[in-house]
This record gives sequence, structure tokens and C-alpha cells, in this order.
Amino acid sequence: MVEMFPLKSADAAYNKISGMLATLGDPFTRIVSPKEYQSFRIGSDGNLQGVGLFINVEPRTGHLVVLSCVEGSPAARAGIHEGDELVEIDGENVSGINGETAAQKLRGRAGSTVRVKLYSGTDGGSMSGVREVNLPREVIKLSPISSRIISHRSGEGNELKTGYVRLSAFSQTAAAEMESAIQDMENQGVQSYILDLRNNPGGLVKAGLDVAQIWLDGDETLVNTIDREGNMLPINMVNGHALTHDPLVVLVNEGSASASEILAGALRDNGRAILVGHRTFGKGKIQSVTELHDGSALFITVAKYLSPALHDIDQVGIAPDVQCTPDLLTSSSRSSSSSISKDKGPGSSLEADSCILVAEHELEVQKSKGTAS
Repeated sequence: MVEMFPLKSADAAYNKISGMLATLGDPFTRIVSPKEYQSFRIGSDGNLQGVGLFINVEPRTGHLVVLSCVEGSPAARAGIHEGDELVEIDGENVSGINGETAAQKLRGRAGSTVRVKLYSGTDGGSMSGVREVNLPREVIKLSPISSRIISHRSGEGNELKTGYVRLSAFSQTAAAEMESAIQDMENQGVQSYILDLRNNPGGLVKAGLDVAQIWLDGDETLVNTIDREGNMLPINMVNGHALTHDPLVVLVNEGSASASEILAGALRDNGRAILVGHRTFGKGKIQSVTELHDGSALFITVAKYLSPALHDIDQVGIAPDVQCTPDLLTSSSRSSSSSISKDKGPGSSLEADSCILVAEHELEVQKSKGTAS
């Protein structure tokens, strides 16, 4: 191959390999650069060496702004807040660079430091709101789980507790962290659950199967795989024991893909949950990942999957049982006495989320029919 393709750069080699893989007609079989693969590994391993900042470009201004800080991270300890604007990294102006490039500059070996300049916008737009801080890089543990307890009063005056769990990615720690979150909420008397898979792009298929077993009993089929010869193999639980049998609603949307669709299909087809939201992305393929010597990686599709009820997901997605739109259910349907506690993630915007409102309504309907099992 070296004789056939005398390439002068890594980028040229990646482009040539991408062209070869494109002839297979599968957009998910691809080569990714070392930087892209590093980002994938961070998502699947749940760890990175950096300062604990989530940043992105603000579409209106083109400026790099802070979305959030990992709790307890160097960035959080330095008093960096959501909405702060990133101006410089190690003396280099970051104007015009994207979020991923900036994130690469902030990452580095644990024990090293990075100097950042930030504009807090607290002084009426003048540059006097700019400050500079030195941040030590550390091993940052990224949790894919955030949770809340939504409390409100029933018409009879009884306190009702709904556990809200958001799963952002299927990393190696996803199942263990979800199990811990559910057990904690069970101990606090939660009576129903909302599992939010919106905009979860997937991750490790095994993590998706492990999460499904937190909610299901027995020897249920979790997913069916089909290899390139067309042979179908069901993947079943073995003597599963669910942590809870409380009513469950799963939120999905067009950003829910891959392992998210496996989990949603397993819970819906086995009668464990109602799906609320919008049709999912439709990635019904399973891939193997091969790391190459230069740090790049090949993602190769090795099988496709069907839901337990043999529904094809690839390029189709999963339609929810109930769609949610802002005018489908207004806040008047919620009890007038409601609150959100357990501040471990998403903000109070839950109270204004139409899909949360619809999910709570569906949970009330489930309760009136009896507990799922």
C-alpha cells in the first residue's frame, strides 16, 4: 500500500482510507483521527486529564462561553461560572476557534497547569471584567448521570415523589452510577421514575444492556443482533432482578441514538416503560473499534440490531408512545404545590419542560392502572 499510495501526510492517508471505506456504503464505518478518537475515549471511559470545563461557541456572537464546570474540578474551585467567556488560553487569543480545539488546549497531563483569561461580563461590557487564572490539570471524572427528585402534592394532600434521571452517554460507569442513583432515590421514597435519554448519542452497547437490567426482571430479550449472513441472535438477561418496579417513563428525541435506542426498545417492548418525546435517530448498527498505532481508530460495522419485538431501528428510529409539544400539556395540569430537590444536575428548567409535564401525566395514568412488573 505504501508503494501504491505515496502519501505525504497523515491527513492525506486518512482521506485515502476514508475514500476506500466509503465504497462500502455504510456511513458509520469510518476512520477517525487521533484527536477524534481521544474524544470518543473520554466519553466511553468517563475520565480525562484537564480542568473540568464544558465550553462551546455561542452561535449569536461566535464567542467561546462556559456551559458548566464539573463539580469539584479546578475550574469550579477557581470560581468560573456558566456564561463566562473564554478569551485566551496560555496567552493565545481563542477568537475564531471551535469548542473542540479549545478543549484540546485545555486538556493535558495531570500536574501541569494552564493559564486562562476569562471575561465575566459583570462590568457593563468593559474589559475590566476580564480576569486571568492559573488552573492545575487533574484527572477529571465525568459522570454520565444527573438526577433530581421532583416533589409535589396530590389532590388529597399527599406528597408524591418522582425520580428524574438523565443519562447523557453510555460510558463504562453508566450502569453502576445509575444503580447508585436509583437506590438512593428508592431509599428516599420515590414512587415513579423519568429516565431522560434525549440527545444521548449512545456509546458502549454493553453499558446499554447493563442499564436495561436495572429495570427488568427474569430472562427477557434485551435486543436481537443480525450478522452479515443474516443470522439472528437474541441477547437475553439471565435471572434478572430489577431494582424497582415503580412506574417508568423514558424520554427520547431525534438525538437519542444507538445504545439509547437499544435501551428504549428493551424497556418499551418488554412492557416496562412508556416512551415520551419524538422519534429517535435510527442508528441500528453495532460496531467494533480498532485502535491504530498512531492513535487513530477504525470504526467498523459488524452487525445490526432489532428490538426485542423485532422492530427494525436502523434508518427508521423508534416512534414514542406519546409525543410531547409545548401545547400538549400545560403547567395547569400539574399540582400547584411542586418543587425540585436533590440538586445534582439539570436546572429548574425541568418545571418548564413540556416533555417532563407529559411524562408526569403518563406516570399518573400508570399509577391509576396499577404498578408495572
